[in-house]
Amino acid sequence: MGTGSKPMRYFLIRTSLKFFSLLPLPINHALGYLIGILFYLIPNKTKKVSSTNISLCLPELSDMQRRQLTRDSLIETGKSITEMGPAWFYPANKLLSKIVGFENEQILEQAIAKQQGIIFMTPHLGCWEIAGLYIANRQPLTSLYRPPRIPSLENLITQARQRTGANLVPTTISGVKALFAALAKAETIGILPDQDPGDDGGIFTPFFGQDANTMKLIPKLAHKTGAPVILVVAKRKPFGQGYIMSYHEVDEKIYSSNLLEAATAMNHSIENCVRENPKQYQWSYKRFKRQPEGKPSLYK
Repeated sequence: MGTGSKPMRYFLIRTSLKFFSLLPLPINHALGYLIGILFYLIPNKTKKVSSTNISLCLPELSDMQRRQLTRDSLIETGKSITEMGPAWFYPANKLLSKIVGFENEQILEQAIAKQQGIIFMTPHLGCWEIAGLYIANRQPLTSLYRPPRIPSLENLITQARQRTGANLVPTTISGVKALFAALAKAETIGILPDQDPGDDGGIFTPFFGQDANTMKLIPKLAHKTGAPVILVVAKRKPFGQGYIMSYHEVDEKIYSSNLLEAATAMNHSIENCVRENPKQYQWSYKRFKRQPEGKPSLYK
């Protein structure tokens, strides 16, 4: 797509999200439900990738169970699209008021008590946008982000994600240094751990039994700093009733000096978290698009 189309794409994205932000959350999620149903009924790449990932990762499910999970996950994908409006445009107090419950808060309190900083892993599960905004509102947070493909979106994204106090840093050497500096000050950092880190930033380890190019950064941060690592998920309640902030411990092997062992432990911890709430995971992401040399692509 030519560069001339990018301003139009920016306009359409911003206008759509602004419209979604005008809706009460129950209506917002109802509209997302309808979008998800369309994803399921009409042949499209999102449905195809979701179905492929679910078949690869959950082979123990029957064909009927896989179809049902594909449908449910696409409905949640629809909600994740529409709720980006509130996540980016609601006033901070209004958005954070949508967090109506907490699970396993003792995990967070124990990590805070160590005064070593905290590494928050927020996978693509539930509403990861609101999870980061809540954490930043509670304590200093430096969050790693990947600059968007549409440059004009960058200011919109950074303003939205920093409005509760977060400090966003890019996926560059300077960004990584900022993460180490934050932990050195016993502050918190946030990273999405389940995205492809590219050729140089990853190591192939199993994720749901499949080779996945897995980021090395989090295991390195954990090993070098000893900071507690926590998985955090903002789970959607049904009918737009809000979100539950849920904290999860990780496999202790994530602190290993053996990078392969540590990265495998990280993926195993994310996998356990996904299995608790599989329909709210972003199965539409091509998690296995990059394969070890000589292996064919899993997406046709």
